[in-house]
Amino acid sequence: MVTGRKGNRRGGLTAAAALATLTLLGGCAGAGNAPSSGAPAEFSAAEQSAEQPAEQPAEQPAEQPADQFAEQPDDSSPNAADVREPATKGTGAPPPVDADEQFVTDTLASWTLEQTVASLVMITHPGTDPAAARSVLEAHGFGGFLVMGANTGGPLEVTTAFTAGLSADPLLPVLTAVDQEGGDVRRLPGDAGPAGRALHGADPATVERAFADRSALVDAAGIAINFGVVADVTADPAAFIHRRVLDTTPSAAAERVAAAVRGEGERTLTTLKHFPGHGASPDDSHVSIPRSGIALDEWRATHARPFAAGIDAGAELVMTGHLQFDAVSPYPASLSPTWMRVLRSELGFDGVIVTDDLVMLQRSGWPELADPHENAVRALAAGNDLLLFVVPADPAAVGLDPARLVTRLADAVRAGEVDADQLAQSARRVLELRRELSAVPAPSCGPACERESVRAHWRDR
Repeated sequence: MVTGRKGNRRGGLTAAAALATLTLLGGCAGAGNAPSSGAPAEFSAAEQSAEQPAEQPAEQPAEQPADQFAEQPDDSSPNAADVREPATKGTGAPPPVDADEQFVTDTLASWTLEQTVASLVMITHPGTDPAAARSVLEAHGFGGFLVMGANTGGPLEVTTAFTAGLSADPLLPVLTAVDQEGGDVRRLPGDAGPAGRALHGADPATVERAFADRSALVDAAGIAINFGVVADVTADPAAFIHRRVLDTTPSAAAERVAAAVRGEGERTLTTLKHFPGHGASPDDSHVSIPRSGIALDEWRATHARPFAAGIDAGAELVMTGHLQFDAVSPYPASLSPTWMRVLRSELGFDGVIVTDDLVMLQRSGWPELADPHENAVRALAAGNDLLLFVVPADPAAVGLDPARLVTRLADAVRAGEVDADQLAQSARRVLELRRELSAVPAPSCGPACERESVRAHWRDR
């Protein structure tokens, strides 16, 4: 179980209110340009970094200072007054640092660049032997593990034992996640509750109960994150995602998405997917790059609304989808800096951004997306915090070399393809989330540290 964090994750104006203001200011732009055919002629991380939004947000919040890898200064000899009452106002003294925050800072400072980028990879490995999966995680330093059906054979206790054996360091547990939407998409046994299409038109209390039960199941399996709240919206029964959406209009979907986030409550970390909205296209992103011609203003009035509602309800993660909105960006959203800026600046999301399975991009038919190592660089450069790879026992079967992946990501940072400050922010977000999941207190960092942990930071932000 994780400690409480639910609530508006945007200071001041809610995501929904900001979205409504931007929609009124911009008006509705209609269907936008018709999709063009094929991928961009050139697809490099350098070009991505230069990509500009089709429409700038009406108001950009001030950027926060980038977190650095360097260890924070520590006053090893505070006077007695400082110990009793840390001076933070009117003295020019830095604010006190809590033990968890210092642990995160010290850990980042101690890591090599390779360790830092590896910590942002979430991987899979089949089977129910935790030692085998842990060996993969430890060999490369990967920070996350997605539990799949191949890890959940038999009763729930099998999965619970599996997840309990994944983390060797109790101070820094591996981020465990699962796709447990219910209905068509479920990995854990015992989930008979309503989901997706069965919740169309349901009152919010029913949705909340369904996701509370689902969250309890995920928690009982020892899994921290549920990739379970589909924030997409479509009324097209022929659309690939239709059976999985929580309702068919933006307002109804927004209401039920917020209820689902509330239902997951204190037991699991909640993920909204597939940003910026799989329902804008009828196609399947597992085998193609779905395309839409709608412009940003129309998106704000429609597909954005369930995501804004989920963010305001307190979702801790957002999953980016492999979807292309031609009037907004020439790249799939999962690889687009434009969409990351919209998510951060317009919707005010300050949690962890995780990609959908990056292996899916290789099945898109775009030659530019055939190399999983380059796709990882593009995804990290765009602004994702956590890179998801769903791979078989031998990752080479899908063209992935885990060691080469880590080397390529580190080299991309050294070459400036990935911004170092941006990487530092991503690493800190992910590491803070891992610390939140630990039941073991961080080592004391001296009397200058507050005793309230980083858990309160996540709860109150």
